Amino acid sequence: MKSVEEQFEYLKKGCVDIIQEDELKTKLARSIKKNKPLKVKAGFDPTAPDIHLGHIVLLRKMKHFQDLGHDVIFLIGDFTGLIGDPSGRSATRPPMTREEINKNAETYKKQIFKILDPVKTIIDFNSRWLEKLTSFDMINLSSKYTVARLLERDDFSNRLKNNKPISVHEIFYPLMQAYDSVALKADVELGGTDQKFNLLVGREIQREFRQEPQVIMTTPLLEGLDGVEKMSKSLNNYVGITEPPSEIYGKIMSISDPLMYRYFELLTDESLSQIGKWKKEVKEEKINPRDLKSKLSMSITSDFWGKEKAKAAAEEFERVFKEKELPAEIEEIEIKVKEKVKLKAEAKAPKVEAREKSISLMDLLIERNIFLSRKEAKRVIRQGGVSLDNQRVEDVAFKIDLSKKGDLILKIGKRKFYRIVKKKA
Repeated sequence: MKSVEEQFEYLKKGCVDIIQEDELKTKLARSIKKNKPLKVKAGFDPTAPDIHLGHIVLLRKMKHFQDLGHDVIFLIGDFTGLIGDPSGRSATRPPMTREEINKNAETYKKQIFKILDPVKTIIDFNSRWLEKLTSFDMINLSSKYTVARLLERDDFSNRLKNNKPISVHEIFYPLMQAYDSVALKADVELGGTDQKFNLLVGREIQREFRQEPQVIMTTPLLEGLDGVEKMSKSLNNYVGITEPPSEIYGKIMSISDPLMYRYFELLTDESLSQIGKWKKEVKEEKINPRDLKSKLSMSITSDFWGKEKAKAAAEEFERVFKEKELPAEIEEIEIKVKEKVKLKAEAKAPKVEAREKSISLMDLLIERNIFLSRKEAKRVIRQGGVSLDNQRVEDVAFKIDLSKKGDLILKIGKRKFYRIVKKKA
């Protein structure tokens, strides 16, 4: 077993806050002495079906604890998900149904094992104890923290200043998350920096229940592909871990050089000294940053799909973007086109009418789920991110001419290709 200092150095990489460092060292020392692993908790509300790289930062920190032999609890907030975490929100979250939460929770359970060890991971649901709380229990819990302290958090104070409502159930969220730590008797709780307030409440509530307070460790919020905003599906700047290998590889290759080092730090096991060395070598033009980015893309893609599929994705990327060829496999979009028909007419020459001459590009993009909303589709079109047969389309009212012979190649952004195949109706 590694010493306290060795464990501490390994665990602190990529952390923003450790509260308190001396407490963590004490817990690690006791763990070694008693040969008893620490209970390390991280909560995830199943508010969306997919996990992206932003979540992986936290999952990797959980894996670091697993590597050292500690018990990691992946806590699915199926009960707190009904409330909705107010962290980082300027308005109340819309409520989710129990069916939506259960469905998302199942996908989480499958996806996390791309990083965590399935044998060593403890999966739990906070409905197991929160649903059992009586009215008396809830009053007792709420008596252990003040409204003034809860309203100190930025999310709530900003909403008060801007005359935006705060629902009573939202105030309960930090208390319930804190009670999760009491129920599990957590030694350590992990979370993103946006969770710091909730994690601190957990320390206080554990004290109120006469438990030793948990150490809290926060990880950075990963910037999305744009390098500016937090990675988010709603901002379309994310990399989903279930996306095809070629898509993951290509998205990572699209990030800026400065962001590349950030991803190396938070999404790989490369040491800070090695990353610093690479920065210096790029600056001295000893290394081509594109080669370094390829190494990063291979590493991340391999985490989720294995080395063979990552290698194939790299070869595909080179063929498409360096040699300007089409991908080996392109998703087909089949459009049924009615043939020209003769219409009866009094004139000697029969009239001929084409029932379908064109189709709205916007309708196609939405109907085939290429974009989730018209707003998003319009934004990408206006930014020049859509082309048809190598011709950029910037008109949101553009119609695709179906009278032309042959298939059409629709390109979205730099990586997505679709073959439009016309079939007779």
